[in-house]
Amino acid sequence: MEAIISPEIRLPGFRFHPTEEELVNYYLKETALGKNLYCDIIGFLNIYNHYPWDLPGMAKIGEREWYFFVQRDTRSGHGGKKPNRTTERGYWKATGSDRQIRRLTEPKIIMGLRKTLVFYTGKAPNGNRTDWVMNEYRLSNTSILREDIVLCKIYRKATSLRVLEQRAEEHALSSYVAQNNNITMPLPLQHHDYGTDMVEADSDEHGPSSYSAWTTMTECFTHYGH
Repeated sequence: MEAIISPEIRLPGFRFHPTEEELVNYYLKETALGKNLYCDIIGFLNIYNHYPWDLPGMAKIGEREWYFFVQRDTRSGHGGKKPNRTTERGYWKATGSDRQIRRLTEPKIIMGLRKTLVFYTGKAPNGNRTDWVMNEYRLSNTSILREDIVLCKIYRKATSLRVLEQRAEEHALSSYVAQNNNITMPLPLQHHDYGTDMVEADSDEHGPSSYSAWTTMTECFTHYGH
């Protein structure tokens, strides 16, 4: 069935950028209660059947952030049932503690919780961290709900200039070594972890960074006397 998108959403310059209170108290709560929203702008999808970098093309709207309703999938284990966030070739790993979403006009009222997760390729616990991040929102009071669902916001964390430069150095050196196989790559470059710093993974300021690949390549070759 074709999504019902209101006319104003097609206007040039329109951006879907709801607050966390709006995400939890309106979009998630109304949907979990079985009510029809005024605008069908967030769709249902089992995001764990897909790679995070494929999800933007499956969202109904979004440019740097993509939203999905997800039916919770739980599995039994030690301590009761736990959400299953494992994919075919990776997994989402929680980082930090859950953050409470409070009503702006009544801060004592907790409407929901936000969990921040990072996507890793491979199998736990030895997966490789990526720069894809998910904010998973759930309601604090689930006793009145018809469906056990969460609202997930997917985005790509900005990669720091330092990491981009290190990646460029590795690429330049690897290319040089391939052409001059009598040079052994230094161990620090062989085993360096180029994952992003996820301490501030839930920051809303994310986007691509730029760097000069030519500069880093020149420095790399100069280091080896060529």
